[in-house]
Amino acid sequence: MSKDKKLVVSLLLVVMLMAISPIFLLKDAEFGGSDDAGSVMIESIHEGYEPWFEPILEKAIGGELPGEVESLFFCLQTAIGVGIIAFYMGRMVERKRLGKEDEDL
Repeated sequence: MSKDKKLVVSLLLVVMLMAISPIFLLKDAEFGGSDDAGSVMIESIHEGYEPWFEPILEKAIGGELPGEVESLFFCLQTAIGVGIIAFYMGRMVERKRLGKEDEDL
């Protein structure tokens, strides 16, 4: 195996270990969302707190969205953001490559 392949494989193993290790190391930990933690903290500070508004989709369907749907929306939002960033990075690389070709002529 070449030096670059060994580096890539070892980095992938480190990343996988970092992603999986909290599951085994933190046995009694609760992995909740930041929205829930924020609302709990606000309730502990100001007991009579009433939210200013309800989420639009929850109001439209008359209840709370299932966790799977929330995860889907989060993944779609992430995919759109990554797509935009990748598009502009690709444009910058292509622009740089075409600029070098013009200099060679």
